[in-house]
Amino acid sequence: MKGGFHGLRAKQLSLSLIALVCTFVFIWAWEKTPLLTSLLPPQSRFSMPSSEILFGAPVVKEMSSNPGIYVKEESSNAVAPMRSANTSSSKKSITDNNSTPPPMEKEVCNYAKGKWVADDRRPLYSGFGCKQWLSGMWACRLTQRTDFSYESFRWQPENCEMPDFEGSKFLRRMQNKTVAFVGDSLGRQQFQSLMCMVTGGEESPDVLDVGSEYGLVKNPGAVRPDGWAYRFLNTNTTILYYWSASLCDLEPLNITDPATDYAMHLDRPAAFLRHYLHRFDVLVLNTGHHWNRGKLKANRWVMHVGGVPNTNRKLADIASAKNFTIYSVVKWLDLQLPKHPQLRAFFRAISPRHFFNGEWNSGGSCDNTTPLTGGKEVLQDNSSDPVAEGAVKGTDVKFLDITALSQLRDEGHISRYSIKATPGVQDCLHWCLPGIPDTWNEILYAQL
Repeated sequence: MKGGFHGLRAKQLSLSLIALVCTFVFIWAWEKTPLLTSLLPPQSRFSMPSSEILFGAPVVKEMSSNPGIYVKEESSNAVAPMRSANTSSSKKSITDNNSTPPPMEKEVCNYAKGKWVADDRRPLYSGFGCKQWLSGMWACRLTQRTDFSYESFRWQPENCEMPDFEGSKFLRRMQNKTVAFVGDSLGRQQFQSLMCMVTGGEESPDVLDVGSEYGLVKNPGAVRPDGWAYRFLNTNTTILYYWSASLCDLEPLNITDPATDYAMHLDRPAAFLRHYLHRFDVLVLNTGHHWNRGKLKANRWVMHVGGVPNTNRKLADIASAKNFTIYSVVKWLDLQLPKHPQLRAFFRAISPRHFFNGEWNSGGSCDNTTPLTGGKEVLQDNSSDPVAEGAVKGTDVKFLDITALSQLRDEGHISRYSIKATPGVQDCLHWCLPGIPDTWNEILYAQL
């Protein structure tokens, strides 16, 4: 009996030892062999953070009181990952392998990139009605032209919000402020366009001519003043234009001689800008189409740099002189901005010409009346006016880039049409109004 008892007990101990060893081996194999976990039913596995939990809607957040634990808010049945005994190891696996991705960067807004779309709500004002502000030579509704489909399109930027233009909203936003356009005749077109847009092309008796406050009066013998300035009395908003085709300071070389030449200071902005900049809240500059030998000779402009006649052969080239001036004016303006924190300054890209089969004085024409025959979309990121784009880069002067989008609208020019219906030179430089310059002002409004 005694021997049988001890033999039985030894056998039980041996079985217990074998069971213990098997258990140890099984646990060790469990930890070292992921395949074993796959043999278990799904609900038995350890919870791991899924992509839905980490990235799913509506909100994924890391609880500040428990670093490394992620929960999905607004979901009663969401499963949070279990935290292992080794906290640092658990957090590392979540952060490294299933970390929440960084927020997607918002695409940069480029108002010059987009497409023209048909819009039966256009034009924004009547070409018949805006006689108070619109020059007759640019009001194509008053000419023999019979096709006005060019009026029924709007510009739709690709990644920008373009608010609908409303004159009353513009005036409220510009209450007690002054908007100034300084440039050539295309700048004058933009000015007249804005006046028509703000008033809806209707007569506005509450608008006061304040040109005399800025020296904009018609001098004896002059065809017109050097500009215009009007104030909307209800909001005390002033909108003005000053003619400065080159943006250079022009100085008569002999003030006693009516036929004197003028020093064209390439490195000095127009005196009007220097005198009245402190009164402006929005400034739009442009230049470009007067930079040719014919214009310089007709206006008797002599290029000066540093206060003396230019002797630099490189600057004697018209294109180089223009580029030098644009950079000089933008640099000067950028240096002035800290002194005038209220001022938003823009440099507008050049407006394209559309003379086909010749120039303005050699039979060039723009007879097309069908919109968007050359395409409706601008896909490029860079401007079609690289000089202006380069000048404003790195400055606080904003860029009003309208070149490429206007290039698609050759049907919108004055062309052969005029009020008197007389044959002559076609105007493939200026635009019919209502027309393309309205879009320039919509983009300006969006950037304000």
